Amino acid sequence: MKTHNLRMKLVSGFLLILLAFLFLPVAAMASTTLPEIEHNDNFTEYKGKIVDKKSGATLAYAGLTVIGTNISTISNSEGDYSIKITKDLQNPKVKISFIGYKNKLATLADLGKARIELEPTSIELPELNVISKDAEVLMRAVLEKRGENYFNSPTLMTAFYRETIRKSRTYVSLAEAVVEVNKQPYTSLKADAVRLFKSRKQTDYNKLDTLAFKLQGGPFNSLYLDIMKNPEFIFTDDMIANYEFTFDHSTREDNRLIYVLDFKQRPTTNNPMYVGKLYVDAKSLALKTAVFSLNIKDKDAAASMFIQKKPFNARAYPTETKYRVDYLEKDGKWYYAYSRIELGMKIIWKKRLFNTNYFSTVEMAVTDWGQGAEVKSFNYKDRLKPSVIISDEADGFSDPKFWGEFNVIEPEKSIDTAIKKIQKQLEKK
Repeated sequence: MKTHNLRMKLVSGFLLILLAFLFLPVAAMASTTLPEIEHNDNFTEYKGKIVDKKSGATLAYAGLTVIGTNISTISNSEGDYSIKITKDLQNPKVKISFIGYKNKLATLADLGKARIELEPTSIELPELNVISKDAEVLMRAVLEKRGENYFNSPTLMTAFYRETIRKSRTYVSLAEAVVEVNKQPYTSLKADAVRLFKSRKQTDYNKLDTLAFKLQGGPFNSLYLDIMKNPEFIFTDDMIANYEFTFDHSTREDNRLIYVLDFKQRPTTNNPMYVGKLYVDAKSLALKTAVFSLNIKDKDAAASMFIQKKPFNARAYPTETKYRVDYLEKDGKWYYAYSRIELGMKIIWKKRLFNTNYFSTVEMAVTDWGQGAEVKSFNYKDRLKPSVIISDEADGFSDPKFWGEFNVIEPEKSIDTAIKKIQKQLEKK
């Protein structure tokens, strides 16, 4: 039991945040309804929204991949996307995918439209026919096949990272970065390495009470959510026994059958654990998507997992914890593509009339990658430490075209508004 408690402490500390005078950030709303096309000498940027063809509902976290390349991005929580395509590509097409829908091969003409519509797949599914109809056995098979299903050689990835902190409805900290990730094979015990390539941030410490809330860990928070590379944080052999696994209704992505597993901690398990859904590719038994949250009913136990330090005159505990990780497949191998953390924290101050609520998001999307001879080791001095605080490393927000040809996650409407306010303030100064 002591070992289990230690693991869970590590999960919270690395998967989320350290609160050493620290907390974390965000969620959002709506965005552009008109197509936006920005031309540059080297690339063209296309913006739009991905929606359900029948209902018009927006599709969050849909994957976009330029066919014949390793260039990819993802739509934000409002279905909005931004993708930059270099002009040296001849008649490129972009594959757009989403669980429960048929894939769409979009042309540049399609990308120039305000909305891209995806068609739901047929709900007719074959009888469940896997190794076993025992959901836990299937989950163990997923873990056993990770060396076969996922990259087995070092991979150099370019990724866009964003972290935000919101106090009530006001953004008090925004940090964004392009990073290079030296991703290690999925069967290797060697840790992933990260190098900061370009970053920008703006923090208004005057709105952070008497504390300086900072997110510690930066991109490592996102990488630790790669549970196929780091199953020890959630699904070790002994931890699996503490979960109940059941089959939900299967679904499809294009013509591929996707098994859906629900999991939750057993009633006999007292320590806070996770509850959520796992989407498994039926053919390869590769995990495609995991969406889950931490059981925070026991406030004191949950607080002890997140908080390293706190002021003597305050109590703090999490009010919301949500996690998501997505994988994409190319040439029979799967790779980490996107992860997102959402965390709400409540601060109860002694001898104060009002409490303080913070909400934060941390997300990272892989936008390009290469293998083999293209992979180079980072110099030790260039590597970020797992304890890095990106908001201390970065500066900027004055240049609206700061990212150039790098693909980024389209900001949600509330974040986009906050960024524009920051830029206006900087222009005045």
